[in-house]
Amino acid sequence: MAAPHDNDPRSIVSISRVVSVHPKLVQPQRVLTLSNLDRQCPKLMHLVFFYNNLSHQTLKDLSLSSVFSNLKSGLEETLTLWYPGAGRLRPNQNDGKLNLWCNNQGAVLVEAETSVKISQLGNLSEYNEFFEKLVYKPAFDGNFSNMPLIVAQVTKFGCGGYSIGIGTSHSLFDGPATYDFLYAWASNSEIVKGRSRSDELPKPVHERGILLSGSLQAPRGTINFPSDSSLNAKQARAIAIDHLYQLIMQTASGQKGFPLQIGGPSIPKKCVLKTYHFSGAMIEDLKRKHFPMKRGALPFSTFEVLAAHLWKARTKALGVNKEKLVCFQFAVDTRNKMSPPLPKSFSGNAYVLASIMMSVGELEHASHEGIVEKIREAKNCVNHDYVKAYVDALDGPQQASSLPPLKELTLVSDWTRMPFHNIEFFRGKAAYACPLATPIPQVAYFMQSPSDNKGVDVRIGFEAQNISAFTECFLSIA
Repeated sequence: MAAPHDNDPRSIVSISRVVSVHPKLVQPQRVLTLSNLDRQCPKLMHLVFFYNNLSHQTLKDLSLSSVFSNLKSGLEETLTLWYPGAGRLRPNQNDGKLNLWCNNQGAVLVEAETSVKISQLGNLSEYNEFFEKLVYKPAFDGNFSNMPLIVAQVTKFGCGGYSIGIGTSHSLFDGPATYDFLYAWASNSEIVKGRSRSDELPKPVHERGILLSGSLQAPRGTINFPSDSSLNAKQARAIAIDHLYQLIMQTASGQKGFPLQIGGPSIPKKCVLKTYHFSGAMIEDLKRKHFPMKRGALPFSTFEVLAAHLWKARTKALGVNKEKLVCFQFAVDTRNKMSPPLPKSFSGNAYVLASIMMSVGELEHASHEGIVEKIREAKNCVNHDYVKAYVDALDGPQQASSLPPLKELTLVSDWTRMPFHNIEFFRGKAAYACPLATPIPQVAYFMQSPSDNKGVDVRIGFEAQNISAFTECFLSIA
């Protein structure tokens, strides 16, 4: 069935109430100092969970009012431990940098209903503009002090199914912390009576600790080389930041200086979000054809295989000139790469970008296996010193967030270890957990497939005229 159009009256989503939700146990007000990793992207990131696989009797017994009530009480209980989620961002008066004011102002929960049936939305893994109606987007005047850090909307569909659209500030949580928070909330919200409830809920650690600028020192037991050591100078730099700077200078050189006008001075073209399903069988086929196993060698991970394949496919599809430098960057979790390691339930942002760079000509001639080796080298370079250099490099003015997309830069974020569809707000897993458009829609997200536990869904954004070429390159395994 075709998805409903905006001008179709049946596509209306009616909001019946909007409430503020506060911690069940009010915490003392305090300011939580954020790290530079937290400050990179203070905007809300949205996920929509679809639950249409409930039994008929369960649907019959559930009312929208009871679902809303249970979600509200569960959120109140969850915010007792995850209390920064009820606060607001606030700029420091001295340097203007954002910190987190834990002031118990509250999260926002919304109740809504529509006559649309979930089956009308088609393939839930494919982005649909109707999904934007399933999340609550409070008016934002540029003042982060007025913006809630957690918003959620529960919507009942005409078929009796539900969606829960959730937005969380990226300054509050990274991916693993978001997963832990949502898991705790779902466990505290007994929407379906008799559902098993986990007693092993992680207790979050909100203090940013050694990730704070100025707190990162060389790990204990290491030898500090003299400041003029070339080896030390090389190791003390965050390669991802250097590579990004080189791409910016390359683009500026092609445009005869600043300001950058990548894509021209007009309004940027609309980015179309597409999801590509790589089944477990397709991934194994890709490994067999491009990644011959050598005796004693480490097996290639699904992430490494898909990442190398995607970089080649995207660069080829966008037609980047062979003499140009192109860069592949991917997010690395630093929780276990610090000395000492970050707490297991650290709730802030702990990801940095690792990076590799080469010319388009080199990328075309490089084997998939050779690219994977470079990906492994880049990941292994992420250690305590790398994170220190990365955090320090972000200490200046934050201008990168306004940088237009670069076709020479391929970015990947691996969500396969955060299977959001497994979060059971109702009895049973979600049919799908769909991310909405992110601040940088060109980033590729690798997500675990709900229907194929060895498969991966790859969500990525392109301008419309590039979709066909990328599809052909990416889905071609030969």
